Amino acid sequence: MNKLKALQPVPLKNVRVSDAFWSDYIELIRNTVIPYQWEALNDRIPDAEPSHAVKNFRIAAGLEEGEFKGFVFQDSDIAKWLEAVGYTLEVHPDPQLEALADGIIEVIEKAQQPDGYLDTYFILKEPGKRWTNLGECHELYCAGHMMEAAVAYYKATGKKKLLDVMCRFADYIDSVFGTEPGKIQGYDGHQEVELALVKLYHATGNERYLKLGRYFIQERGREPNFFITEWKETRKELSHWTKAKCPEPDLKYFLAHKPVYEQEVAIGHAVRAVYMYSGMADIARETGDEELFKACKRLWNNIVTRQMYITGGIGSTHHGEAFSFDYDLPNDTVYAESCASIGLIFFAHRMLQMDPDGTYADIMERTLYNTVLGSMSRDGKHFFYVNPLDVWPEASEKNPGRQHVKPVRQKWFGCACCPPNIARLLASLGQYVYSSDEDTVYTHLYIGGTADMEISGGKLRLIQENNYPWEGNVKIKIETPVEKSFKLALRIPGWCRKWTVFINGTETAQEGRLVNGYLTLDRCWKTGDEVELCMELSIELLQANPKVRADAGRVAIQRGPLVYCLEEEDNGSNLSALSIASNPDFKCAYDKDLMDGAVTIHTTGIRTVDDCWGDELYRPALKQEESVELKAVPYFMWGNRTQGEMLVWIRQH
Repeated sequence: MNKLKALQPVPLKNVRVSDAFWSDYIELIRNTVIPYQWEALNDRIPDAEPSHAVKNFRIAAGLEEGEFKGFVFQDSDIAKWLEAVGYTLEVHPDPQLEALADGIIEVIEKAQQPDGYLDTYFILKEPGKRWTNLGECHELYCAGHMMEAAVAYYKATGKKKLLDVMCRFADYIDSVFGTEPGKIQGYDGHQEVELALVKLYHATGNERYLKLGRYFIQERGREPNFFITEWKETRKELSHWTKAKCPEPDLKYFLAHKPVYEQEVAIGHAVRAVYMYSGMADIARETGDEELFKACKRLWNNIVTRQMYITGGIGSTHHGEAFSFDYDLPNDTVYAESCASIGLIFFAHRMLQMDPDGTYADIMERTLYNTVLGSMSRDGKHFFYVNPLDVWPEASEKNPGRQHVKPVRQKWFGCACCPPNIARLLASLGQYVYSSDEDTVYTHLYIGGTADMEISGGKLRLIQENNYPWEGNVKIKIETPVEKSFKLALRIPGWCRKWTVFINGTETAQEGRLVNGYLTLDRCWKTGDEVELCMELSIELLQANPKVRADAGRVAIQRGPLVYCLEEEDNGSNLSALSIASNPDFKCAYDKDLMDGAVTIHTTGIRTVDDCWGDELYRPALKQEESVELKAVPYFMWGNRTQGEMLVWIRQH
């Protein structure tokens, strides 16, 4: 028995979200985001950067004339869009959307080469150079995303066309890579195929795919280093991007500087990192590889205790979209790519199944409610690639070191990995809420709706009701055909300082055991039983570790899972001149102009007076201050009104 296989997520098809907060987002994905992104992928959004993704496939399929355009990884945008469609269809059948997806799948099938190969860049632009530049050219990355799409679509519709396409491609990849004579003993520059192969294994039962995924994980970083050999012998030291001689590859950037079992610190490209860690967790779980799990645990701890923003963002520098070093978390030049936070959720969810510890779900929740939601506008048609914590629009325009930080969300990107990634995560949200083993149901996220599962040999339905994250009371009702003994494990979030739990109206906290962040209620349950968890949503000022120099002398406002920020719209310009008292009085207010039920936070602050300086740049220190009212809004909502400054970490008076 593989003892790392502890929990199983309740499948997406068994969860129906009906939630005051999240239902609107799921409907937004289905009715607005997916149609909008289809238009973007077809280059039909005025004034937006073109995608070329659909056209590349149509040209490769022989349905249009033309040449490949866009980045070498352009195929992956179609794949992630299809994956989002699959998740949406799984919970909400839609014949028109399914027909649209079937149409592009037909095109993808026609584009596939006779030997199974599928990548429009190398089919159209450099047909003789397959697998010659794995470090830079994303062939396996694109393959992995299309595998994930194929599995999601098959699970939703039962249709195997795309699944068969990707099985043929996976079989071809298996014939190309490995340690056997005549094969390429290498791996991809952008991790993704590793976790995708595990999904393909689950969908088909074909163990070759699991073994291939394990090979890609275990081979990475071994000596002689594949990327160095490829650079010297295959690429002849040439770069795909410049077509000229280039320096030796930075192995840390690719996370190939040492075998994965020996890696201890998150380093290099942040998205590559968390995708790789997710693949490592998958392989550890499927094979019972405890040493690989320990490596995952070390890397997880390094990220969340030394290299993660308070919003759940990761990857502090725009140079290489990468981690830099422990405690280096600048707020104004931050990168924190949306895809990286999505990958962190993937990693957290996988670790949670092997190691039921509420810390993973805490990070999943923090990242979801802050960075991921904040990376998409409320209209579903504008997106952030970079997720800053300090925005000064003039600096974004005029300082070359900050031009990656956008003060407004964009319609689309030439490199558009983030928008469809957001869509596929939110479309699949239901699968992150619950997990179970033989006798325990774990509630990880507080999202209203119903969940059907089997526990202790019988059927069970949970009905969750709440007004989270604005209020902290959660009700869970039990429906079961017969009385059943099982354990219900409720996550007590790390932000929660005070809570009580009731069963059928009677306070019963003493019946539970709080272990690793989960309160376990063990009893014989019957239909009609109701559990109510009441969590106090207090407002807190959070400090950063003193080693985080960017946050020295500053505090951030948090209420429940939500981080708050100041916007120029409410507090005037030059937010850096504002400070907050050490022990402020806070008031909450509902603000329907932002969002139904949205809670804003109000308090008294201090502003350094700057209208008496004249032309002086420096002068002897004086305290010229005035009292002002501060209004903070949830971070995920910033930038949905007018363009202006934004600030998370506020000076403390």
